Amino acid sequence: MAKKQINVRVDEDEYATIEERAQAVGMDVAEYARTVLADEGSDLRHRFLNAGAHFAEEWGDHFAERFGHPAPAKHEPHGHAA
Repeated sequence: MAKKQINVRVDEDEYATIEERAQAVGMDVAEYARTVLADEGSDLRHRFLNAGAHFAEEWGDHFAERFGHPAPAKHEPHGHAA
């Protein structure tokens, strides 16, 4: 299969985040970017996400009844650490 090239410019902070995530999964930045883009373009991924949303809508109340509701997340205002 022929390969196509995509060039994407990101700012330094975005690149640093992408680089950290790539390193965390043992990939270089280019390999990580290919994987993320391929996953985003995959019909299988979208079908999975839609099925998850359908499950949550259909069974969420039953699941919460059986297992309880999760504790609310504690969010700190931006720029303020506890």
